[in-house]
Amino acid sequence: MPLTILFPDSRSSELDIERRITGPDVVMLNPRKDRFDAIDISAWENCDGIVVARIPIDAAVIAHLKRTRIVVRNGVGFDIVDLEACGQAGIAVCNVPDYGTTEVADSALAMMLAFARGTAACDAALRADLKGGWTHVHNVTARRLRGACFGVIGFGRIGTAAALRARAFGMQIAFYDPALPNGAELAFGFTRARTLAELLGLADVVTIHAPLTDETRAMINASAIAAMKPGSYLINTARGPICDTSALLEGLKSGKLAAVGLDVLPNEPATLNDPLVAAWRANEPWIRGRMLLNPHAGFFSPDAFVDLRRKAIETAYYYLRDGKLANCVNAEFLKQRR
Repeated sequence: MPLTILFPDSRSSELDIERRITGPDVVMLNPRKDRFDAIDISAWENCDGIVVARIPIDAAVIAHLKRTRIVVRNGVGFDIVDLEACGQAGIAVCNVPDYGTTEVADSALAMMLAFARGTAACDAALRADLKGGWTHVHNVTARRLRGACFGVIGFGRIGTAAALRARAFGMQIAFYDPALPNGAELAFGFTRARTLAELLGLADVVTIHAPLTDETRAMINASAIAAMKPGSYLINTARGPICDTSALLEGLKSGKLAAVGLDVLPNEPATLNDPLVAAWRANEPWIRGRMLLNPHAGFFSPDAFVDLRRKAIETAYYYLRDGKLANCVNAEFLKQRR
């Protein structure tokens, strides 16, 4: 029986990149739906592997995965997949942790530079009034980056890439990552903060590159904002729920935060039901030029999208064909089952 791989919510109408990896002998199902119940149940029951982008793979779905041996989250984050339930069912869960590393790191630095040099704010002011906007005063978040402290929450691939970029601007680097072994900071000569509060008190720019877990959910809350240096920047290109947007709103209003750059939100797509988004959209003088909002696009470039598709199918196919497991994120639950 040929292997069958399901792409329930693929963004690609043609699985040409994937087919070049597997050859013609793998059955690929590509319904391109946005809900589990919009796909014929037989597709779920008869697939050996799944490459999923957005549809949650929870207990209701897992109950129908009679043949599935692997689920690959087509991205870095894997919070849409129930890791324990998959593990108990004997299903390996993997992600693609290295497809958009440079793009996300570049996005974080781009937001920092936009605030420091006022490029977006000045452009908007000129667009609104070409003559009256011809002045530097609309750059309300300007600061010198050389000598400032760039603080990284989550010092994995992306966090490290962002830090190296910031160091090229003459910034001092500090990071907080309790998951890293002792001495990880020595190779770079960076400062390691042992607590989140310590990092927040050091950093002039705080950039988040951590996964969404029970520990990181709402990590940036009112207490965290209170621990930050006055006039600092906060940038999140990781996962939206890591930040409490009501705390960010109050931090901007009070002036504790000079600027906030978000590529992600707790609820996506953005709506005006979030007071922070509503304030940004209203563009009142107190927030004007102090917030950037992107549509969870920090990962994207044409090159990164090709890498994502190729790496995801390689992870699924090589495991199904050869038993080679890469980037497994639920190994502890698979071991429990064994």
